[in-house]
Amino acid sequence: MMQLITELKDRNEILFYLGLVFVVGAAVAGVMSANSTVQVLGVNVWYKPLKFLLSSILFVWTMGWFLGYLPNDRSIDIYSWVMVGLFLFENIYIFFQAARGQQSHFNVSTPFYSLMWGMMGLAATLISVATGIISIKFFQFTPEQINIGYWWGIRLGIILFVIFSMEGLAMGARMSHTVGAPDGGEGIPFLNWSKKNGDLRVAHFIGIHALQVVPFLSFFLTKNVTGAIIIATLYGALSAYTFIRALM
Repeated sequence: MMQLITELKDRNEILFYLGLVFVVGAAVAGVMSANSTVQVLGVNVWYKPLKFLLSSILFVWTMGWFLGYLPNDRSIDIYSWVMVGLFLFENIYIFFQAARGQQSHFNVSTPFYSLMWGMMGLAATLISVATGIISIKFFQFTPEQINIGYWWGIRLGIILFVIFSMEGLAMGARMSHTVGAPDGGEGIPFLNWSKKNGDLRVAHFIGIHALQVVPFLSFFLTKNVTGAIIIATLYGALSAYTFIRALM
């Protein structure tokens, strides 16, 4: 485990320490969720910051690992610091709103909340756009002696992340994630995905975690480009299917 942590730090020190900050934040949110009875839309108010912090840890450490394969240059440092600013802004605001017992998402009840909601949407979009731009470097370079199926899994996983992260725009346009009912109905534990209605968060969750799942499956299941493409296509189809089903 220590060797893995050391390797992660060596690959991208900026994103490594950002992930550590989020680990601390997630621990605090976890403790608060276990000791708080405050709810927003029928859900423990601390679940949202906890979920976003855990997702942020996965993203920044995954991208830090992948970027470590590339020749280091200024563009990687710029991308990493951009991620620091954008992720800190989003998570701090979500955490702040939870501490106040208020919604962070879809909250336009005051001019300040409307401004912050708009800025959160902009930050999420910039994360996707910046990741799409840095992904070009993965197509310009191939490390020596790497499983080419795994390398294409990384390339395609990043692209699928960028595409399906934009599903968040559909939720923003609707000002809700539930289709066919108001937000806040009965859902599965912790994630709170709706049990009775369409829920766009399912497709969004599947889509953004293509960043981890597609490279992982490609590493273990294939050693060629065709295999990686098949894995990515099937995974992308799953996300698209769940998105369409939710809308229906």
